[in-house]
Amino acid sequence: MRLRNKPWAAPLIEQHPEYISVRPEGMPGKWQARFAQEQPLFLEVGSGKGQFITEMAKLHPDRNFIALEIQEVAIAYILRKQVELKLPNLQLILGDGAALTTYFAPGEITGLYLNFSDPWPKSRHEKRRLTYKTFLAQYQAILPAGGQLQFKTDNQGFFEYSLVSMNNYGLTFELVALDLHHDRRVQDNVETEYEHKFASRGGRIYELLARFPEAKAKG
Repeated sequence: MRLRNKPWAAPLIEQHPEYISVRPEGMPGKWQARFAQEQPLFLEVGSGKGQFITEMAKLHPDRNFIALEIQEVAIAYILRKQVELKLPNLQLILGDGAALTTYFAPGEITGLYLNFSDPWPKSRHEKRRLTYKTFLAQYQAILPAGGQLQFKTDNQGFFEYSLVSMNNYGLTFELVALDLHHDRRVQDNVETEYEHKFASRGGRIYELLARFPEAKAKG
């Protein structure tokens, strides 16, 4: 969902280059230098207003996190929180999830999160879905061999599509949860803003944890 323009967003981004990168094309292999210390690096593609990634950074000080968001206003909301919190293990990118291999070096990211991505339900928009094979290829390129992907959605059709897409690509599934908030196997779930509102009204959340193959998929 596109957020309304906020006049404070662009000036805030310009004022805080220590927390946010707006030209990530020059950063492959250099991200650890933007953190207080070198630690395993995790990326969320499409971070919204940042509740998930901010809470993850608080809960896991032994990991570094990057929030990537294409909407200027959304990333500005995360930045506003970070200016207040000053978490040493959180960095932000204003950028496009379709350009990850220009932002990160091969194997630079330890793990990747996709939370409530746009399902793009029309067939003609399939290539825009963040679990389409071209996106999966980018994720595999920036993750180590056998790297993990965590995916959550409230859209059953998108979830089913993603299961098929990932299976066809060669990923193996460690967890498939058809009702995340009532699945006893799931521990310490960190919610997004949208997830909290949707689930509190009785909505069902789907989640999967999957690993890429050790060898790169062909085609």
